[in-house]
Amino acid sequence: MNVPVKSGAVRLRVTNYLAALLCAAFSLLTGAAHAQTPFYHATAQELAGPPGSLIRSEPMVFAPAGAQAYRVLYRSVGMQGEPIAVSGVIVVPPGPAPAGGRPIVAWAHPTTGVVPHCAPSLAIFVFQQMAGLRQLIEQGAVVAATDYPGLGTPGPHPYLVGDSEARAVIDSVRAARNLPGVGDGNSFAVWGHSQGGQASLYTGLLAKTYAPELRLVGVAAAAPATTLVTLMGDDFKSSGGKNLTAMTLWSWSRVYGAPIDKVVLPEAMPTVDRLSNECIESIFDILERRQTEKPLEQQFLSVPNIATVQPWRSLAMRNTPGTLSPQIPLFLAQGTTDNIVRPEVTRAYVQRQCKAGGKVAMMWVPGVGHGFVAKDSADAAVSWMMDRFAGRPVPNDCGKAVAAAQ
Repeated sequence: MNVPVKSGAVRLRVTNYLAALLCAAFSLLTGAAHAQTPFYHATAQELAGPPGSLIRSEPMVFAPAGAQAYRVLYRSVGMQGEPIAVSGVIVVPPGPAPAGGRPIVAWAHPTTGVVPHCAPSLAIFVFQQMAGLRQLIEQGAVVAATDYPGLGTPGPHPYLVGDSEARAVIDSVRAARNLPGVGDGNSFAVWGHSQGGQASLYTGLLAKTYAPELRLVGVAAAAPATTLVTLMGDDFKSSGGKNLTAMTLWSWSRVYGAPIDKVVLPEAMPTVDRLSNECIESIFDILERRQTEKPLEQQFLSVPNIATVQPWRSLAMRNTPGTLSPQIPLFLAQGTTDNIVRPEVTRAYVQRQCKAGGKVAMMWVPGVGHGFVAKDSADAAVSWMMDRFAGRPVPNDCGKAVAAAQ
């Protein structure tokens, strides 16, 4: 029986009730996503071996387009040059590998959290989180998706630490080459969003020296974290930005030993700790984190701008990517209404890259904010990367006026 709802107040109560039911159902579904297993723990003996070699793998279900997916644990290099284990997901297209092997695309994920249970490989909707995954599989590309160090494996995660992210990305490509159906090809591209955009740029900076046996054909990034001094100053101004600032401070205080108590008010620390133990997998998580973050709107930092205070400023500068070699093609996508990575920050990075002689394909996405720019630019990014594998001419927007769409 249909009962018409005429009252706005009643309609609001019904909407809120349905939303609460949906959130509760989602929580039941995703509860298992935060349950780690012994798969992620490597012994000292298991860590012995070259970076990128596999420690273990296990098949996963529900990969798109008939692909076979694997959860993997592989060897990499830690903050002090020590051997570490890193987890991730590798997705291989169906059928035998062609002569010369398959192209490999390393997916560098955006912010999911800073503690082990926030690893994307633990998420229920892990495949839906990889922008362009289906398109890449249908084009015959392998997708290697690292969790980064300290996500899945023992933490803390070195959040927004460029070199750490890049080593994990590159070693995921090495690991992928050890799986069936991949073949012996050595060409790869990297594609990432937000934090993963920073990881992609650092991959471009490190690949030649860290993995000379691999051939990087191109770097693609959506709303990358570039000038961290600017971004850390900007982030404090918005709710989403305060979330990211809290995670950055929490992580860097642990991986670098930076004194968080010198910049965060004592009464704000319980909220910072709670935010640092919550994950971001879906819009529901973002809404929940906004509620957790609310006390920071009243009391948070004891300084006007953390990006002007040492050692935080030096750490931000250390993790700001420089310009890529002109020989590495670059694709960048940026939403024009992004209030986390502002368009002018990305535009300034493009201008520096062009001045250094690089070739940049720049895609402005009108009316799109930070959260959806990777999904909305994925088709273009996939097409651009597949052209790089095919050796087609590299497009270059550096001769044009690099300006955001109005």
